Amino acid sequence: MHLIDNRSGLEVLGRDECMRLLGTAGVGRVAVVEGGHPMIFPVNYVVDEEEVLFRTASGTKFDAAARGQVVAFEIDDADPIYHTGWSVVVTGRAEEITDPARRERIDAGRLRPWAEGVKDHVVAIRTERVTGRRIIHVATNVG
Repeated sequence: MHLIDNRSGLEVLGRDECMRLLGTAGVGRVAVVEGGHPMIFPVNYVVDEEEVLFRTASGTKFDAAARGQVVAFEIDDADPIYHTGWSVVVTGRAEEITDPARRERIDAGRLRPWAEGVKDHVVAIRTERVTGRRIIHVATNVG
């Protein structure tokens, strides 16, 4: 059974499907507020213990984590030929992972920065709120 948002006509995805999709992408966008203005940054990431993890250097994204700021994280996929796609948004508090045992496990895993430069901080976004939508096409009879 699909839950459809009557305002948009989009399929509303449940948490389990959103978490499954989060595990498939690898690249997303994190949104933070800096000086009262939203800023969006692409990051490569992994999902670990129901948290979105990414590496970063000192700067805007790290500062948001150091303050424990609530941030948004988004991934999506779209097919422009068939006009299909989906989007998942996570909202949660960002924090730096400092626990030595967890850092050791993460450092030994698959979270590697794509961009050059030292990315010595690992930030976790708790999946406090997870929402998703999918464009679906319902067959209609014409004529």
